[in-house]
Amino acid sequence: MSDPARRLVVVIIDDHELFARGLALLLESKAGDRFEMGGLTTRVEEAASLVEACSADLAIIDLAMPPLGGAVAVRQVKQRRPATRVLALSGSDDLALAERALRAGADGYLPKSADPDVLLAPLLTVAAGLRVMHGALLDALLASARKPPDELLERLDSQDRALWVLIARGLETADIATQMFVSERTAKRMVAALLHKLGVPNRIEAAGLAGHYGLLDESGLSEAR
Repeated sequence: MSDPARRLVVVIIDDHELFARGLALLLESKAGDRFEMGGLTTRVEEAASLVEACSADLAIIDLAMPPLGGAVAVRQVKQRRPATRVLALSGSDDLALAERALRAGADGYLPKSADPDVLLAPLLTVAAGLRVMHGALLDALLASARKPPDELLERLDSQDRALWVLIARGLETADIATQMFVSERTAKRMVAALLHKLGVPNRIEAAGLAGHYGLLDESGLSEAR
């Protein structure tokens, strides 16, 4: 893929054959000087073999492919031929599906709703070793990454979460007691209990963890509740 004069071999894995053939025709007609079709298949289990058979530079894989799913095809392709770059496509807005594909090794993700003409640039970008991701997915992944994990939230009640925010804001014990309508002694016990639940040794690390999860942002606080 480092030779700019060589055409890039592309394979398409999609259970919608009409879409796959239409995309193949688009690549040949719009960028035949850059891309060479290595083949297509509508079966997940044939993806890795097809990629290997034609030494594909690029694989375009639909994520919503029964019965195994496109993420399985991505993983198998990467295991069989790591040098092949993978662009995952999906007709769904399912964030978890896209995340699985990226974790499986996909080098990029775009929705099928994207203008087919727009696929040419992302394919060249992925071929160059860079990653491509739809903006909406990136925003969603970043927002999801900042949220406290569910297993942590399950250990915290509403009082714990409110206390966590007060600690993150740097309030002293006396001020926390006032805000929580408890005595200072009770506030100290509450803080100690919260630190234990969070698995951190002191208030500084508790505050840092709150910052990491965006709990001081209005949106982060509402999501944590």
